[in-house]
Amino acid sequence: PKSYEFGYAVKDSATGNDFGRRESSDGETVRGEYRVQLPDGRVQIVTYTADWRTGFHADVRYEGEATYPDQYNTGYNNGYNNNNNGYNNFNNNNNY
Repeated sequence: PKSYEFGYAVKDSATGNDFGRRESSDGETVRGEYRVQLPDGRVQIVTYTADWRTGFHADVRYEGEATYPDQYNTGYNNGYNNNNNGYNNFNNNNNY
């Protein structure tokens, strides 16, 4: 096995893309990390090692705090009504 090393990163503020990866190997053990900006604003970082003896091992962590957009009104009450135990009151005249 040969040793190698590579990496790349993308950070585009116009699209919000923010991710990257780096990896290296000494011919026996592979070590690396990748990171990605999640839609909720956090950054997910995965650090990993792999070899033929112990397999693949990953450590996943997050940086930042998740943020979510305000709820928007579709005009149809999203099929949910707090006044009727969670269901809209539909007029059902089916006679079975």
